[in-house]
Amino acid sequence: MPHQQQNPATPDFSGFWVALVTPFRDGAVDHTALSALVRRLASEGVTGFVPCGSTGEAAALDEAEQLAVLDTVLAAAGGLPVVMGISGYHLGKATAWARKLSERPIAGLLVAAPHYVRPSQAGLLEWFRAIADASSVPVLVYDIPYRTGVTITRETMLALAAHPRIRGIKDCGGDMGKTRAVIADGRLQVLTGEDHQIFGIMAEGGAGAIAASGNVQTPRFVRLVRLLAENRLAEARAEWQPLQPLVEMLFAEPNPGPLKALLAYKGEMADELRSPMTRASDGLRERLVALDARLSRP
Repeated sequence: MPHQQQNPATPDFSGFWVALVTPFRDGAVDHTALSALVRRLASEGVTGFVPCGSTGEAAALDEAEQLAVLDTVLAAAGGLPVVMGISGYHLGKATAWARKLSERPIAGLLVAAPHYVRPSQAGLLEWFRAIADASSVPVLVYDIPYRTGVTITRETMLALAAHPRIRGIKDCGGDMGKTRAVIADGRLQVLTGEDHQIFGIMAEGGAGAIAASGNVQTPRFVRLVRLLAENRLAEARAEWQPLQPLVEMLFAEPNPGPLKALLAYKGEMADELRSPMTRASDGLRERLVALDARLSRP
């Protein structure tokens, strides 16, 4: 499958990126567990890491904690690229934060539309352009209207593609027409952020995925994305079909509760979230553990 045409000087965000969970222990970020998680994922072949997104409970982390999480991930990543999540609704604070984060050796920023305020399309253009202007690293647009309350239209997305630092999209927009238009346009790399759409989006020309599910069963997801990138659809389908029930189960209750329950069962971290996020139910955890055991058999 040919990837979208990219200028050789522009960064390549194709591949399989993991949206990282943030481990907690006794109310504080567990940096030991986070470092071990990143090292394990790196050894299993992921392309890179995205800390401090919704999976990372970024809304419950203050700025100092977010910087500490980023520094731990950078130190443990073994040279693999790191894209930092950023969200909010105060443009001055967002641009200042983008400048500060850009001082770190990161590959890019994943920037969501402003939540709660529901701006016009003109306001969205101002938001993303101002943050991209403030950043010295590439920007990925995070299109996720069910979290932000605002839809980025096809026309707005294509207008943003003209900005030299806006290089891709994490697509949770739910509009395949818009997704296909952005893929066909070719200026932005399209990474699906909906784990259940990895196969479909990549089969249609998407560049990869930023997936929460990849915190577990990581080698399977890595193989899946590699096979799709190589247009080996029959082999990719065989890899994908057993993963679909896992993806469905991981999002049966609010993310990252189910993920943390499974990772805790495996001994990688405590089963702890920050309120108002809550632990997965016992029944779901038991079903996840059983399914993960079946998927782990040779």
